[in-house]
Amino acid sequence: MKGMRLSFDYTRYSQGGGVGNAVSSGFGLVLSLFNFLISTSVFLAVSGVFKLCLSFLLYGVAPRWNLLAATFLLVFSVYGINKLTDIKEDEVNNPERVGYVKRVAKALKYAVVLSLVLAVLLSALTSPLAVLVVLFPIVAGALYSIRLFPGYPRLKDITGVKNLIIAVTWANGTAFLPYLVASGVALQKVALIYYFFFMKSLINTILFDVRDIEGDRINGIQTIPVKLGLENSRALLLLLNSTFIPWIVVAHSLGYFGKYLPALVFAILNGYAYILYFARKNYRPGKVLDIWVDGEWFYTLPLAMVM
Repeated sequence: MKGMRLSFDYTRYSQGGGVGNAVSSGFGLVLSLFNFLISTSVFLAVSGVFKLCLSFLLYGVAPRWNLLAATFLLVFSVYGINKLTDIKEDEVNNPERVGYVKRVAKALKYAVVLSLVLAVLLSALTSPLAVLVVLFPIVAGALYSIRLFPGYPRLKDITGVKNLIIAVTWANGTAFLPYLVASGVALQKVALIYYFFFMKSLINTILFDVRDIEGDRINGIQTIPVKLGLENSRALLLLLNSTFIPWIVVAHSLGYFGKYLPALVFAILNGYAYILYFARKNYRPGKVLDIWVDGEWFYTLPLAMVM
């Protein structure tokens, strides 16, 4: 009753104008902005740029503007295509996003094509190898969707393959683009950086499948959470995140990442936090999952920069 009374008083006050109405309008504007950024993949694209910046820091080289811009455009393009092709599945998992994507579908189609072309051109300023890294998600996506051999299932029909492809794609771009402009980097360091971003991305994509478990079941999509169930999926995610414990020990023993180790430890602990928070019974995450998990580089990078 107390909660109902407070809600009623707030509604009456906001309808009457004043500060309450202004706060309500401002909050609604912020929510609309986040909805636009997340629905169009702009939020994820900017987060990808922050992630790449962290990789440059770990390599100890200055970020290259063209690679940062190419990453933004590539992520926007690839995930924009994904949103256009996954409308049926998302009608159950994320109906609000589907409604927005349908309204801007025509403009989004042109935008993703233009973004991909620009990403390739910008990466070419670095080297042909950078172009190959940028094109990898497109090639992987095509191979993922078609039947490679008659009588065998498509890669997308095999549980877990989608998660592995997404993780490899993120790790390739984040670990290899800075490596192409670095010099004298030991392969052990490259492997450690690659593993960090690969495992972070793998955990991320499985956690988003946890959110989509209801819609995936309805559509007959056999994701890892659908196959294992919530509790086993949570245990798997915690196990994957725990592989960072020996990872951080090895990195420290080899003398890598120096002053950035506290930020990396924070990222590992943050992984435990959002796994336990979102992989709960009777809880269906909303946009807070996008903000906390996809957006973790927005606060991890600044933490590393002040170290």
